[in-house]
Amino acid sequence: MSERTDDHWEYETLRVPRGEVKKESVDPKAEINDLASDGWRLVETVDYTGGGTKFLIFERPVGDA
Repeated sequence: MSERTDDHWEYETLRVPRGEVKKESVDPKAEINDLASDGWRLVETVDYTGGGTKFLIFERPVGDA
């Protein structure tokens, strides 16, 4: 499989859903699969200071169309 070498990317963020008590996150699998079906791939996380994930960052190549 060859590596994509597109020059132009677009980005999307997903805030990790948290439960009512704000201590436990809710599994974001459905949202991640929805983004993946639209061509997004997870590339980075942004964490809270002191631990825990705040955002998931996705990217996909920008089409020429």
